[in-house]
Amino acid sequence: MISGTELYLRLPSANYQGRTFTVYMEAMGAPSETNARSYGNDYSVVITPAPGSGLKMELVRHAFLHFLLDPMVGRFAVNLKPLDPLMDSLRLAPMDESFKEDPSLLVTECLIRAVEARTLAGAKAPQSEQDRSVHDSEQEGFILTRYFYQRLLQFEKDSVGFRAALPAMIAGIDARAEQKRAGQIQFAASAEPELLHLSRPKEGKLLVTAEERLSAGDAQTAEKLAKQALAEKSEDPGRALFILAQIALRGKMEDTQPADPNEPRALRAMHRAQDYFEQALKATSEPKVVAWSHIYLGRILDLQNDEDDATRRAAAVEQYKAAVSASDSLPEAKAAAEEGLQKPYAPPTRAQQDQPAQEDQKQ
Repeated sequence: MISGTELYLRLPSANYQGRTFTVYMEAMGAPSETNARSYGNDYSVVITPAPGSGLKMELVRHAFLHFLLDPMVGRFAVNLKPLDPLMDSLRLAPMDESFKEDPSLLVTECLIRAVEARTLAGAKAPQSEQDRSVHDSEQEGFILTRYFYQRLLQFEKDSVGFRAALPAMIAGIDARAEQKRAGQIQFAASAEPELLHLSRPKEGKLLVTAEERLSAGDAQTAEKLAKQALAEKSEDPGRALFILAQIALRGKMEDTQPADPNEPRALRAMHRAQDYFEQALKATSEPKVVAWSHIYLGRILDLQNDEDDATRRAAAVEQYKAAVSASDSLPEAKAAAEEGLQKPYAPPTRAQQDQPAQEDQKQ
């Protein structure tokens, strides 16, 4: 199931960068039930078997498609703002309210359903069954399923992987045309409940306040608030880790462990920041955090690089390349990444260091 899905989407096998997908068998639960949960980067499916029921592999595969596609679509969340008028067309749809409020959730679910329709019965289902699957999804409110189904037909003829094909698919959505088509759909009276319950970060003020305090030069309060958000699991962990990385990079983080007397303070600060930036990349798919984390990691490698050490520079270049890929909607991040590709990063002058603003705050 997993290898077949990866093969269809032309995705590298097991290249998940610290993310996990786990299937559990639970003997004590309600018979013949399948539930799925997402907690940040960790996805899990809990199956309670029943005599003669068999495994509901289509549900496991649905959760696995979420595992694959949630972070990919999430990278383009800022590009989905033009879909807001389309969301108004879904008020009477029977699907869960969360899909009517978050364009990225809607796009992801429609994309998943299109993949499922196209690959019914191991991609051997009659065209009539595939059409019925798409039609049923539209009646539940997943009105972009047909669009993505048609784009998948073209994807199958091309040679690029799905990760490379997705940006054009997202950019090609005609919100006005889809809104007009949605007005012609007779929504069903009810919808199948969504299998996967996403544990999404709550909108809160801890990290907003932390960023404000950091910009004001109050690193101590910013650190406290970011760590509080992590401990409470109340907001985006990647964003919190990114704030901590910036504090560490400035050498303002409180030392809780004995320092190595032989390690220069500046180097210790860079190592700590490097660790936080790497953790941030594993904890979120938020484009700004991803792009700027890669940029800062590239700069740290450049600052540690000796003139005759090509290895660190090569590693820095890879970080800048990753930043370019993640910054399609972030022009200043893209410019900073491209500058890093052209030449190694040089530390700012003292006058520049005295300026509290960081590039990422401009986005």
